[in-house]
Amino acid sequence: MPTLILVRHGRSTANTSGVLAGRTPGVALDERGAAQAAALPARLAGLPIAEVVTSPLQRCQETVRPLLEARPGLRCHTEERIGECDYGDWSGRKLAELKDEPLMEVVQAHPSAAAFPGGESMRAMQTRAAEAVREWNARVEAEHGTDAVYLMCSHGDIIKSLVADALGLHLDLFQRISVEPCSVTAIRYTRLRPFLVRLGDTGDFASLAPREEPGDSGDAPVGGGAGAP
Repeated sequence: MPTLILVRHGRSTANTSGVLAGRTPGVALDERGAAQAAALPARLAGLPIAEVVTSPLQRCQETVRPLLEARPGLRCHTEERIGECDYGDWSGRKLAELKDEPLMEVVQAHPSAAAFPGGESMRAMQTRAAEAVREWNARVEAEHGTDAVYLMCSHGDIIKSLVADALGLHLDLFQRISVEPCSVTAIRYTRLRPFLVRLGDTGDFASLAPREEPGDSGDAPVGGGAGAP
């Protein structure tokens, strides 16, 4: 079965302003995010990518654009099921104010029970994304062969949930996974099991340096966070 390259969109204007964008339209890449997207073709130059599949949201479409321009014959498909989690009434709100919501503790410690008011549950988010990947695996294999490589551009919580699915981890553990903006995660699917072969690879180790902010709470950033400063 194929190898799936999961790319989180580049850093967005919502990431830098500390807003939970969700499915809010018009959220674009910021200057750094555009630079991250521009560097993506060179980072992936050695991979024979058969197809590109992307979330319908603007920040993902902008992230894959340089890759598509560098490879004019590469087909791109929009897939609703790998779109951002529907955060409902939380969408567009500041993360700093959301941390005091009682639901945030559930999102952090028991995400399989978390459902966003006016939106979807995290369990439903994972199910739809995993179903999309399995269908695209079959489609890519049928069209390009068992050793094909294809790319999906999606969002932090979606990618984390797909990694958890591949590793057989309960969704309640997915907050232990981190994927920064424009990071590359690779999962090789086989008949018996998936293999996680890359996780959150940016080629940049700046995010490993000690942070200046004191009192790290240990909470996972909902939506995936803004990455290295």
